[in-house]
Amino acid sequence: MHFYLIKAGYILLLLNFILYGLGFFKNNLAYKFFTVYLFILSGVQLSSYIIKQMGGNNLYLSHIYFIGQFIALSFFYLQLVKDPFQQKAIKIGFVLVLSTLVIQYSLKPEMFFKFNLYEIFITSFLLIIYAVFHFYNMLDEKKEFYFINMGLLLYLFASTILFLIGNLTAKFSKDVSLITWMINAILIIVYHLFFLYEWKVSYFRTKTINSN
Repeated sequence: MHFYLIKAGYILLLLNFILYGLGFFKNNLAYKFFTVYLFILSGVQLSSYIIKQMGGNNLYLSHIYFIGQFIALSFFYLQLVKDPFQQKAIKIGFVLVLSTLVIQYSLKPEMFFKFNLYEIFITSFLLIIYAVFHFYNMLDEKKEFYFINMGLLLYLFASTILFLIGNLTAKFSKDVSLITWMINAILIIVYHLFFLYEWKVSYFRTKTINSN
């Protein structure tokens, strides 16, 4: 069951990357940064799969995933928010988070080969705040990237809790750890379906209308 859930997540990720990639040069910067985010996810997933098949340790790729996700989505939300305070908050958060992570890995390079709970929490927590910013702004503005934002907020909030719980319970129960990863696999499918629906309602329909 877990195997099929993971494969479904991979297929949806690849599909979304291809669909959004087709419109990369035709759309705005926010769209481009989101497509870069999908590229990072695809690269990490492919690299992780190859390394695993070769019997290697792919845990260090989690840092590329969380940091890459944070960078790409920070720029994504920076393009979306117009309020000066929100823009400043994103810029300050970006600098502070990357600075603290550089210091942490410089002082403790061995952390690069372990799960970094601080990295998981702080990068995801700030992205959740940015997503809430965008939801708040959409109350009075155009609902741009509405379903993408909804999918990101749902996944980031739930997966952060799962990663933290999973890391704490892994040493006590393999069954609980497996359940945690299965729920995460389901969440990945759900949030990719949000991305796919966003493409359908915002870009496929627009493309069809323009072609007519």
